[in-house]
Amino acid sequence: MEKKSFFLVLEGIDGSGTTTHSKLLVGFLELKGFKVHLTQEPSNSEIGLLIRKFLKQDRMPSTTDALLFAADRDFHYHNEIKPKLDNGYIVISDRYLESSIAYQSAQSQKISVEWVQEINKFVGKPDLTIILDIDPEISLSRKNQEELEKFEQEIFLNNVRSIYLKRAKEEGYYIVNSNDIIEIVQEKIQSIVMKKLKQKGFKI
Repeated sequence: MEKKSFFLVLEGIDGSGTTTHSKLLVGFLELKGFKVHLTQEPSNSEIGLLIRKFLKQDRMPSTTDALLFAADRDFHYHNEIKPKLDNGYIVISDRYLESSIAYQSAQSQKISVEWVQEINKFVGKPDLTIILDIDPEISLSRKNQEELEKFEQEIFLNNVRSIYLKRAKEEGYYIVNSNDIIEIVQEKIQSIVMKKLKQKGFKI
């Protein structure tokens, strides 16, 4: 008998709360008795660690950024995400393909959404993508100003946010306003996830 699995992704600009809400969601689902695996991008692979190093620098061409993220994602999906899905886990990823689409296409007019999709065509598609939406001015105020990475600038993040919202409209992704207090935002996320799990045949 095929094991039920579910792959969901939380997306959003820097400071939108994807990491916090991914962790809270894991705790919620585990209390409900589900097998849950939490992961993130960049991953903890050597490729992911290389990306984290370069996020602190400005000298990396945007095309190299996109290719590195695609390589990391390909390795991440086939070596971590898919094996967990094959074993009946709910996999939650803090960022995935939509991050590359939003961030890399905002970096350069040379980078199209279609090209980013092409270099990521061998990875699996999530069952559910939720965009955590927030004003960049608010999101950056949540960050340590002395440790900001190269993408963490208000004008740039406004462009990234616009791409996320456009993609959500085109692809039918859920959008949750993460300006609210954590408890309210998490409650909305949990409601969406439980609804989708029920639709997929999970016992709720």
